[in-house]
Amino acid sequence: MLEYSPQVNEVEVIRLEETDFQWQLLANGKLSASKRSRLPFRTAGVITEINVRNGQRVSEGEVLGRQDSREQALALESARISFAKAELDLYDNIAGLGYPARDTSGVPAGILAVARTRSGYNAAANALRQAEYVFGNTILKAPFTGVVADVAYRQYDMTGSDPFCTLVDDSAFDVDFMVLESEYPNVSAGMDVTVTPFVDGNRSMTGRIISVNPAVDKNGQVLVRARVSNDGSLVDGMNVRVKVESPVPGRLVVPKSAVVIRDRQHVLFRYKGGKALWTYVNVLMSNSGSYAVEANTERGATLSAGDTVIVSGNLNIADGSEVILKSE
Repeated sequence: MLEYSPQVNEVEVIRLEETDFQWQLLANGKLSASKRSRLPFRTAGVITEINVRNGQRVSEGEVLGRQDSREQALALESARISFAKAELDLYDNIAGLGYPARDTSGVPAGILAVARTRSGYNAAANALRQAEYVFGNTILKAPFTGVVADVAYRQYDMTGSDPFCTLVDDSAFDVDFMVLESEYPNVSAGMDVTVTPFVDGNRSMTGRIISVNPAVDKNGQVLVRARVSNDGSLVDGMNVRVKVESPVPGRLVVPKSAVVIRDRQHVLFRYKGGKALWTYVNVLMSNSGSYAVEANTERGATLSAGDTVIVSGNLNIADGSEVILKSE
C-alpha cells in the first residue's frame, strides 16, 4: 500500500542586513569627439600641396596643406623692404635730434613715438605684420594632435568657403545620454560611468560624467554628458551602452530571485521556524541583480535587518508553507 508523502520545499536563505545598494542606470548613447574642428584656409587660393589623407594621425603644428603663395611672398618681401627703409628714416630722425643713431634706449618715450610716426616706421611695421599674416594663411597647420577626416580638396583645386578637412582628437570622446526626470537627483558631475560599444559587448571603458543639463525636455528627460578615454577601439559616432552606478547607503538589499509577484504585489518570504512567511514589500530601487526593498506597511507587513529571507525555491510556496534549508 502506497503512503502519502507531503511535498518538501527546499529553499536557500540569507540574513537581511542594512547595506549599500548599488544604484544602477542603463542608457544608450553615441560617441562624439571631445575636440573636433573643421579646418578651412582663411583665404581663397589654389592648392599646391596636400600632405595628409583620411585616417592619418598628425601632430600639433604639422602642415596639412599649402596654397600657391607666390603673390603673398612678393607682397611680404615688399613689406620687408619698406620696413627696412622706414627703420633707417627713424634712425635719421633720432640722430637729427641729437641722440645716438640705432640706439633708442635713451630717447624719451614721447619723442620716440613722434619720430616713429614721422618716419613711417609704425605704418611699415604694421604693413609687415599684415603681410606675414596673409602669407601664413597659405599654410594650413594642425591646431592640435588628432586624426584627419573628410579631406575635401585635391591638388590644384581652388579653395572656397568649405573646410579643407576635419581634425578629430580621438584621445577622448564625449557620450551624451538621457535620464528620466525621476533619476535626475541620482546623477551628478564627477560620477564614474562604464561605456560598452554595441559592436563588442566584452570590451568596456571607464569614464566620468562632466555635465548634467539642468533642464527637463518635453519627454521628461535630462541630458547627461560623460567623457571617456579612448583605448584605441573607439571611433567618432559609435553607438554605445552607458552604465552609471552609485552606492545608496542604509538599504535592505535582496537578490531579485527573492521577490515574486502575488496578487499583483511584490512579495518575499521570511523564514522562521521551518515555515515561509508571506511578506508584502515595496521595491524602492533596482539594478541588474538586486532590489532595495522595504516592508509594505499598508498591507501590514514588517521587515527589518536580521530577518532571514528566502532567496530560492520560493516560486511554488505559499504563506505558512513548511520548508527546509538546502544545507540541511
